[in-house]
Amino acid sequence: MSYPTEGSEPEFRPSADFHVAEGERRVGLVFVGDSFVNGYGDPKALGWVSRVVARTPHEGVRLTTYNLGVRGDSSSDVLARWRGEAALRWKNCNERRLVIGFGTNDAAQSLTTARSRLNLANILDDASTNGIATFVVGPPPTSDPEMNAKLEVLVDAHADVCARRGVTYVDCFRPLLGHDQWQSDLAASDGYHPGQAGYGLMAWLVLHAGWQDWLSV
Repeated sequence: MSYPTEGSEPEFRPSADFHVAEGERRVGLVFVGDSFVNGYGDPKALGWVSRVVARTPHEGVRLTTYNLGVRGDSSSDVLARWRGEAALRWKNCNERRLVIGFGTNDAAQSLTTARSRLNLANILDDASTNGIATFVVGPPPTSDPEMNAKLEVLVDAHADVCARRGVTYVDCFRPLLGHDQWQSDLAASDGYHPGQAGYGLMAWLVLHAGWQDWLSV
């Protein structure tokens, strides 16, 4: 499938293909993205993803989760790989759900805002066209003010892309910017990735952003 080039963001045409499966629900919940999705830096090796899954009730639902976070991935990297990798995990599912998380590496690699939002738009539109439900988790702040200035612009752009499509966008940037525990975690690591407490804060933001409603659990 070919995608529009930078500067020609596609007009969104909503698809109603996705539906909650009737009868037995075999839900394939795929998380795709960067090191924050992967949970890099958490000594408990849980990250926010496993913390969210652990707190997700799913009685009567056959829920299988897959973490496809790759450290260093930008939105361009995720765009290039998500379909093939996710398809393998959805083989035996009758309900496909995709959680997307990237942004920090877009800023670090100097992707333009237009390219970054286009990459996200292409993923969301491709998923919608194929009956896949989507949920987006934005990047958190770092200890670098210059990087945070770039991230603030990117977060607003990604939130706008999601709003135009009726897709939930979890802002992890503004709630954690200047947060004492978050800052303490960053200071104890590499200035970008948190530890246990920080990932717990990200998980809390996800869980309180309509997570269970989105999963219909």
